[in-house]
Amino acid sequence: MLRLGTAGRTRLADLAELVRAPAALTVPGDVLAGAVAAGNLRPARVAGLAASSIAIYWAGMALNDWSDRALDAVERPERPIPSGRVTPRTAFTLASALTATGLALSALAGGRASFRTSVVLAATAWTYDLSAKNTPAGPAVMAAARSLDVLVGAGDNRRAALPAAVTIGTHILGTTYISRGEVHGSTPTAARAALAATTAITTATAGNNYVVAAFAGLFARSVGQAQLVAAKDPSAQNLRKAVGAGIHGLVPLQAAWCARGGKPVVGAGLMAALPLAKALARKVSPT
Repeated sequence: MLRLGTAGRTRLADLAELVRAPAALTVPGDVLAGAVAAGNLRPARVAGLAASSIAIYWAGMALNDWSDRALDAVERPERPIPSGRVTPRTAFTLASALTATGLALSALAGGRASFRTSVVLAATAWTYDLSAKNTPAGPAVMAAARSLDVLVGAGDNRRAALPAAVTIGTHILGTTYISRGEVHGSTPTAARAALAATTAITTATAGNNYVVAAFAGLFARSVGQAQLVAAKDPSAQNLRKAVGAGIHGLVPLQAAWCARGGKPVVGAGLMAALPLAKALARKVSPT
């Protein structure tokens, strides 16, 4: 019998765990990096697109658990669906509603170009969860989704945001490869490849600007240390830590690209959210 929480109702805390709610603090930086590159930082537009991307991100997390419910019953029985705290129907309905909400917000805030990119983003997230995740193409599809999130912020000036989109997507590519071993462990190959990517990303991002280089250095330190440990000992525990560091490491990388686009104060503002994201991750796992 499924347990639906107090008085037979699904609790908000269970839904927050289902969608990995605090991890959404790493999402607005994608939109900001794209908007800075495109030179379109109108507050209402950026806020609406950030909210849109958060909704689509949460939808992907809910759909991920809906898709993995049978596997999680064996490997992660404590997750909301196999533990009975959230029903599969609730998870799928929530994923659908959040996707629709995200697309509506994008249409309202970003105009036609951003809306079209948001549609592709949502389709990519659903493709990953429903069919691509456990295939060799899975990490590339996930990376594409994160790159698209940057392009949402760029609107119709996507070319200007391509360097940031490719860099952020490459980071997520390595993080997703590592995540495949976070339950049973793996060989050192994925962590070594991700560490090499982190080195290349840091070098490509830093440039000759001291502020940009400082943010890029914070990215390298926060992500690289965990990846190095995982490369030496690719146990499930170390790989999970590397994945968590990879998720939170998005923030200084996004900040670096905002600073590189001439908006260091925006980058500093993003960094202010990082301690909160890490603190909340102790209560709700981002993976």
